[in-house]
Amino acid sequence: MIDRVELQVKAGDGGNGVVSFRREKYVPFGGPDGGNGGRGGSVYVVADAQLTTLYSLSRRRHWQAGKGGNGLGKKMQGKHGEDLLIKVPLGTLVYKRSDAETVLVADLVEDAQKEMVARGGRGGAGNTHFATSTNQAPRIAEKGEPGEETWLVLELKLIADVGIIGYPSVGKSTLLATASAARPKIADYPFTTQEPVLGVVTVGNRTFVLAEIPGLIEGAHRGKGLGHYFLRHAERTRLLIHLLDGTSESPLVDWKSVNRELGLFNPTLGQRPQIVAVNKVDLPEVEARIPALREQLGGVVGPLHFISAATTAGVRQLMARTAVMLEAVEEQVAVAAPAVFRPGPREKPVVVSHEGNVFVVSFPQAERLIGRMDLTSPEARAYLRRQLIRMGVGAALKKAGVASGDRVRVGEMELEWQ
Repeated sequence: MIDRVELQVKAGDGGNGVVSFRREKYVPFGGPDGGNGGRGGSVYVVADAQLTTLYSLSRRRHWQAGKGGNGLGKKMQGKHGEDLLIKVPLGTLVYKRSDAETVLVADLVEDAQKEMVARGGRGGAGNTHFATSTNQAPRIAEKGEPGEETWLVLELKLIADVGIIGYPSVGKSTLLATASAARPKIADYPFTTQEPVLGVVTVGNRTFVLAEIPGLIEGAHRGKGLGHYFLRHAERTRLLIHLLDGTSESPLVDWKSVNRELGLFNPTLGQRPQIVAVNKVDLPEVEARIPALREQLGGVVGPLHFISAATTAGVRQLMARTAVMLEAVEEQVAVAAPAVFRPGPREKPVVVSHEGNVFVVSFPQAERLIGRMDLTSPEARAYLRRQLIRMGVGAALKKAGVASGDRVRVGEMELEWQ
């Protein structure tokens, strides 16, 4: 099962604005009519109840939304870029990864839930946008903004009400098949189940989703065996059925060992309510041990059941007890902690530093403006200087001691201050 993938996503760049003038017979002084560029497409992650794994995403590493179209004459705006929808199963956590940190941005638990992960670039303004009473024929147009680009980490945690945990070969798959309509692979060797399996259990008028959590052995929290990959699926469950092998030399030691792995992986998971069931009581040697096992486990593990998943003995009573306990804990245990989203920081003030004889301006708004301007045009350079002064960059440079003819760098652009 593919339950964790990393993707690089790129939103579409905005289209460029255009310099154009109205030219029609009998219409003198037609004026500017250059249209704006179209917005670049954004990237969204969308929950789809029809999907069960992230496998389809594992075969493609890079994803990109559509680019915005360039503006046209007659004030026609360029076409907007097509948005990109990345479909994922319910229960997918979406993280944004950078060099500094990895931050949770969405927890998709409802069908059709949609979250933007990369915003498309804004389209550049055409020369119509720059017309004023003193400049009625501007020859300035903006380039489109680049779309956002980021790395995503998608992690799937299956949404189930109850999880079956325990050592390999204790009968988890058989119990799931007996209690529900699920048909997991069943064989007489460890790690038969290579991925979590879900089934729906009906008890009276109540139904709940039961999941087998495979691969738990000592050291699973460190990646030993298969438990490292599947422990995360147990985090969303409200209740655990801890299945023990009645033929084990010490079921109590097994119980303690698995619980230790749960706690080391996630302390709250180690405290999740449990029902303990001893399996394989259809075997004569296990049936003979029931009084001793009841005495050994009864005062330690809490609710205790003796069952045979193979013959279904005791399974109906176990599921009935599970339904009752599930109803009791539903209000106490949250399926998943809500993601906390904080607003981004306000625009930073203008910061001026020195690198040799160059004044370096750090101000995101000014950097974005320069990135959109065609500085080969004298008119565009004059407009840029006016905008920098309006933004407060001129005052900050003057305070830092800039003089006419000094070199000033804003973003990747270096120019001569006048």
